[in-house]
Amino acid sequence: MSENKFKIIPPKSEKSRNSSSDSGSAGTGASIFSGFEKRLKLEGYFADGFPVQHLPKILFITFLCILYISNTHYAEKTVREINAIQAEVEDLRADYTTLKSDLMFASKQSEVARKVKDYGLKESLTPPYKVVVEEGEY
Repeated sequence: MSENKFKIIPPKSEKSRNSSSDSGSAGTGASIFSGFEKRLKLEGYFADGFPVQHLPKILFITFLCILYISNTHYAEKTVREINAIQAEVEDLRADYTTLKSDLMFASKQSEVARKVKDYGLKESLTPPYKVVVEEGEY
C-alpha cells in the first residue's frame, strides 16, 4: 500500500501571521475573496488540512445537484418536443378537415355528374325500380 502523500503544514505563529497580513496584497487592501473568507470563517475548517470526513457528503450533494440540473434540462427538452408535436398535430388536423370537406364536396351527386360527363356518361332521369323475383323463378 502506498504512503499518505499529503503534507501537514504547521500553523504559523501569531507573530508571523500579523506581519504577513499587514503587508496586504500589493498595498491595495483586501480582495473580495479574502473578505468572503473572513466573513465565512473558513480558516478554522482548513487549518489541519482538507476535512476528508465531509467528502462523502459533499460528493453526494454534488451528485444531487448534477442530477437536479440534468432533470431540469430533460424536462425542458421534453416540453419543447411536446410543443412541436402539438403544433404538428394541429397542422395535420387542419389538413384532415380540409381533405374531408373536399371529399364531401367531390362526392356530391351534382359534382360526380359533372366529372363523368367527359367520359360520355350521363345521369339517369328514370327513377330506380324494385326487382321482385318469385321463389320458383331463380
